[in-house]
Amino acid sequence: MILYNTTYSVANEVEHDWLHWMKTSHIPAMLSTGLPISHKLLRLLTEIDNGGVTYSVQLDFNAMEDYFTYQSLHADEMQQQMHDRFANQFVSFDTLLEDA
Repeated sequence: MILYNTTYSVANEVEHDWLHWMKTSHIPAMLSTGLPISHKLLRLLTEIDNGGVTYSVQLDFNAMEDYFTYQSLHADEMQQQMHDRFANQFVSFDTLLEDA
């Protein structure tokens, strides 16, 4: 199993809008590609005060090939949608993990 994690630091001013959009639009759109088999949306509890709130969005893939297909066919569009809606209101970084 491959776990694709994106960690987001979201500005306090847009947190509720961002979280609602993630739950009702963005994550369902990612899952609708048929490539991720499950997901988690987690809030970081050990937060330092940096003017934002940190979330982790985790997508599970059966195989590396599914992850690569998602990246090549869908990731750019998904990222652009977030940038269009929340420009300059978040920062993020990705991590790719594998079951040991």
